[in-house]
Amino acid sequence: MSPWTSAVGAPQLARLLSSQHTREATAAPAGRRLPAYRALADGVRLLVLEGRVPVAARLPAERELAAALKVSRTTVAAAYEALRGEGFLESRRGAGSWTAVPAGRPLPGRGLDPLPPEAAGSIIDLGCAALPAPEPWLTRAFTGALEEVPLYAHTHGDYPAGLPALREALADRYTARGIPTMPEQIMVTTGAMGAVAATCRLFVRPGERVAVESPSYANVLQLMREAGVRLVPIGMADGLAGWDLHAWRQVLRDAAPRMAYVIADFHNPTGALADEEQRRQLVDAARAAGIVLVADETMSELTLDPGTPRPRPVSAFDPAGSTVVTVGSASKSFWAGLRIGWVRAAPDVIRSLVAARAYADLGTPVMEQLAVAWLLNTGGWEGALELRRAEARQNRDALVDAVRRHLPDWEFTVPHGGLTLWARTGGLSGSRIAEVGERLGVRVPSGPRFGVDGAFEGYVRLPFTVNGPVAEEAASRLAAASRLVRTGAAAEADLPRSYVA
Repeated sequence: MSPWTSAVGAPQLARLLSSQHTREATAAPAGRRLPAYRALADGVRLLVLEGRVPVAARLPAERELAAALKVSRTTVAAAYEALRGEGFLESRRGAGSWTAVPAGRPLPGRGLDPLPPEAAGSIIDLGCAALPAPEPWLTRAFTGALEEVPLYAHTHGDYPAGLPALREALADRYTARGIPTMPEQIMVTTGAMGAVAATCRLFVRPGERVAVESPSYANVLQLMREAGVRLVPIGMADGLAGWDLHAWRQVLRDAAPRMAYVIADFHNPTGALADEEQRRQLVDAARAAGIVLVADETMSELTLDPGTPRPRPVSAFDPAGSTVVTVGSASKSFWAGLRIGWVRAAPDVIRSLVAARAYADLGTPVMEQLAVAWLLNTGGWEGALELRRAEARQNRDALVDAVRRHLPDWEFTVPHGGLTLWARTGGLSGSRIAEVGERLGVRVPSGPRFGVDGAFEGYVRLPFTVNGPVAEEAASRLAAASRLVRTGAAAEADLPRSYVA
């Protein structure tokens, strides 16, 4: 049996490595440059730790990679030998060389998995953009749900389209926002990821193209990669300016994707908010290209600053319902542990999604659906949102102040809503800061997780999940990581003992 399960071609690996060529890439103490083989080995090791090159992936032959990188074969051979010595590469005559991780290291994830609870005491987790439940509303919601359970307990409990009571409550909420909606236009899913996965399975076959913002939400990008989709990135404008409509029209016309995925409401990770004209033009461009536009509204209710305009939903510009499929969720607005999401679309699309669900997860847990229905029907949703917005606003302001003090060379624009800050790391590699930061006791996702093929190496994403002294300590540890990366002293042996997690 082959010891490797996938392969990385020389051109692909060269592209991934080239994305790391920021100011620190060749830095070393006392102004010396790292040897070329050492810089190459460090680059490959970082790609493995980030999950952008999978474990057990066959690497190119030395001669092929040397030609792609325009370096000597001796340089590649020395880099491979260094990686073997560190446990990140294994080789066997006749089988080539493949990536590995040293004994005792956890396998790298390619998404943004929450930190295991047992590690919470030793590391500040800025990897997951999710807040604790807004009590007492969670307890009240499940208390209300328990009172309703007897009405459903005598049934089989499978509701592939969702509980009628929740579908009606969600439809009423869209109608109140000016988007007339029937319950037949709603399917309840297991979180927003379940909604995106179901939509992707319905509209896109493996090998077909999907247009995505660049950057975009890391977990959705990975979901689509795993489905065999070819991602077509379309760059976001600088700061919070949002969507380059000329680029969108051109890509949708020329690349002929089957579907497009956008986060128009407090975009994850940048925090940008599309105005009504941008939404109108996005829908018009999708309609002209004959594609489905999936609008992710998971952050839509997290407006943090008074006076921030709240544009109409993207679906408002598709009155016929032929172009826009909307994805929503309780995870960001309420609590990620609830795992309730939904799709709003034309009735025939919903029927197709429900029919296909028999081969996926069959349905969403009844108790959680009853809890969300209770929140929507009693005013509890608005009460919980008020707490959620206040907490996120306080966290955002504390984090922004701390980063400005400890990392004055980092650049960012403060968003008016959502849960994430997109920061440019002063010319340093975000991947290296993330790697060193985790050993210093702070976990952040680096920019390339939100891009396609190595983009955004000079960024990190900071969520609004910590406050007060914790935000201050997180920024302090990130500043320490940045200093170590800048000076080239980022090897574990060079870290202060009190910082090693």
